[in-house]
Amino acid sequence: MRKVSLLLVFFVLLVSCKYDKNEETILKGNVAITVDETILPLLDAQADVFQNKYDATIKLVPKSEAETLNDLFNAKTGVAVLTRNLIEKEQNNFKQKKIIPKITIFAKDAIAFVRNKTASDTLIAISDVIDFIKGTNKSGIKGLVFDNPNSSTVSYIKTLAGVAALPEKGVYSFKSNEEVIKFVAENDGMIGVIGMNWISEPSQNMLPYLQNVSVLSVKGLKGKTFISPTQNNIAEGTYPLARDLYIVNCQGYSGLGMGFASFIAGDVGQRIVLKSGLLPVRVPGRKFNVRNEIENVKE
Repeated sequence: MRKVSLLLVFFVLLVSCKYDKNEETILKGNVAITVDETILPLLDAQADVFQNKYDATIKLVPKSEAETLNDLFNAKTGVAVLTRNLIEKEQNNFKQKKIIPKITIFAKDAIAFVRNKTASDTLIAISDVIDFIKGTNKSGIKGLVFDNPNSSTVSYIKTLAGVAALPEKGVYSFKSNEEVIKFVAENDGMIGVIGMNWISEPSQNMLPYLQNVSVLSVKGLKGKTFISPTQNNIAEGTYPLARDLYIVNCQGYSGLGMGFASFIAGDVGQRIVLKSGLLPVRVPGRKFNVRNEIENVKE
């Protein structure tokens, strides 16, 4: 009997140790997060800092907007980062499954237009983009280049133009924002449509290509001036193609997804957003040391 009891205790301890080792908390464990590809550089920076601070491993899976939403709906991921909020129909989809997504807004990004530097014109009007999307030829637009036919940039421009699909002529799509930038850098007359994050926080391998493209200033449908996609212009609300960024957590428990969302929305995460060139939801405060006396400096 005693041997049986000892074996039982040993088994319980073994199971408990194994459980503790693999237990996921808000600051510990492993999680895969599907990310809208247009804002991947910002999330890479956030994940790097988070993993250095905590005992956590975050695997970022970049996908188009449509693929990211499908991963959420089909429970292929419990956490996703989007460039828009869930619409009512999408939220009802989760309600039917008795899931209440926890949605955290954490930054403002923007859609940017880029063109080969050989072109002298660095201005573009949204009205001309809409006309081109609707099939009207525009002398300043040889072609529009998107990252992915199912991307958030395509969705945004289609909604803006009020069309269900992009025209077959004059519109091109690749697999990533990097490919768009490379294509525009090597082809005159083409205009790339990308996430601003790829300009504000480029990777080292993209720098040579970015040196060969110009970021265009944009005139909105109601505006009279052309505005460049800068952090300051987004903050002042003058750039017409700004958009909010959201992290959507459907894990249903206090896991690593919740911890990562809190981190991004917190002081450190918001500073990372600010440093990336995008606009944080809450601009971090700055501390100053005030001294009553000025130290004498010896000459």
